[in-house]
Amino acid sequence: QVQLVESGGGLVQPGGSLRLSCAASGSDFSSTTFHMAWFRQAQGKQRELVADITRSGSTNYADSVKGRFTISRDSAKNTVYLQMNSLNPEDTAVYYCNAGRWSISSISPGYYWGRGTQVTVSS
Repeated sequence: QVQLVESGGGLVQPGGSLRLSCAASGSDFSSTTFHMAWFRQAQGKQRELVADITRSGSTNYADSVKGRFTISRDSAKNTVYLQMNSLNPEDTAVYYCNAGRWSISSISPGYYWGRGTQVTVSS
């Protein structure tokens, strides 16, 4: 079993920053064997892959967040982060942590999901 718990969401003004955290736990989880990712889903829209980080540390980003968001992981803490800068209202969504043993893509997410954390960008 794997549990993922997100934190760090909230209300921020346009141009502001937030850092999301996802703490992974469970007997089946290992930082050396799991790929991790952040997805988001805005109201009335489809789920979108925001960023992913492989078990070797390679990263990929959606075009809409490149240069503004940074995904990272602390293997010792079994935690993955999403640093979000220069936020705009289009970033408003529920952000979900995702983990899996295989490479993660927009059409092939990992098996495990967190419950999500709301990010609202508004003045």
